[in-house]
Amino acid sequence: MSNLVLAEMTASISELKKNPMGTVAAGDGFAVAILNRNEPAFYCVPAKAYEALMDKIEDLELNALADMRAHEKVIKVSLNEL
Repeated sequence: MSNLVLAEMTASISELKKNPMGTVAAGDGFAVAILNRNEPAFYCVPAKAYEALMDKIEDLELNALADMRAHEKVIKVSLNEL
């Protein structure tokens, strides 16, 4: 059975247990696919890469909200009415 691995670097769970920080460093700032019996079990993602990913997701959510609101009916008011 073939598996899609979404990382350029892979490591086994045994390698991760022996040297966790070395395994993360081997990814050179990118995710490392952790394999269990040659199948991806999870991805080890450095903090900076995870934070960048969360920022992109937040941007996408805000863009979707802005796009949705752009199509809503606009109610014009003057400052005096407020």
